[in-house]
Amino acid sequence: MAWWVLEELTGLSRTQLRVSDAAFYEKACKDTTFSSHVQEILQRLHKKEPIQYIFGHSLWMGLDLKVNSATLIPRPETAGLVERVEGEMVNGEGLRVDGARVLDIGTGSGCIAIALKRRHPDWEVVGCDISGEALEVARLNAERNGADVRFFRCDILSEVPEGDYDLIVSNPPYVCEEEKISMESRVFDYEPASALFVPDDDPLLFYRRIAKVAQEKNVPLLAFEINERFARETKAMLQEEGFGDVSLWDDMYGKARYALARCV
Repeated sequence: MAWWVLEELTGLSRTQLRVSDAAFYEKACKDTTFSSHVQEILQRLHKKEPIQYIFGHSLWMGLDLKVNSATLIPRPETAGLVERVEGEMVNGEGLRVDGARVLDIGTGSGCIAIALKRRHPDWEVVGCDISGEALEVARLNAERNGADVRFFRCDILSEVPEGDYDLIVSNPPYVCEEEKISMESRVFDYEPASALFVPDDDPLLFYRRIAKVAQEKNVPLLAFEINERFARETKAMLQEEGFGDVSLWDDMYGKARYALARCV
């Protein structure tokens, strides 16, 4: 955390900071502006505010993404979803790879859509979200990372997105209300609740709706980040909705975190 603060305030890399001499740090300590910035950051960190919100951006999968209280902070687990999608699209049989049409539902900061577009410039990637504030952030992120991604507003629970797609990918809200008690305050107090929580009595709310949309639009491949507590239930639901080939994948921590489903 200390290195991250120093990198942000000085504009230097960690390597450059490591080789800086004592005079550099002595000068920094005597700089009242620098010291006041450090104190402000420390005070906000003491209140458990995520450092990404303090700095206003997050580095993720080689992207520099703007984040604020309207968007979730991109996590390593979500990077795993991008990699699973790529592996399935490139290696999966009967799937369109060149010029693939991709829809990211609940795009938030736009991280998934932008990462896929940067890695596959020939893909047509769009993202949707119910939050206008999040969409503003996503558009800024696409511009600052040189990704030609279109974003539009859509309430997936009541609307069907326009367009034809080869893939729908989503990291929708999946944390049950009852799980709040075990969450860290830096998440619960600062990140948008609408992007995190689902009712205790319907934890698959978004997954079920998106699966129905995918079936209605004849989308060949569906990819989710999921709540590991309901991995088996998610797989069973997808099979009930008509997806014959459903696979679950673990994240880097060994938790069932991804579900990929093919339309039969």
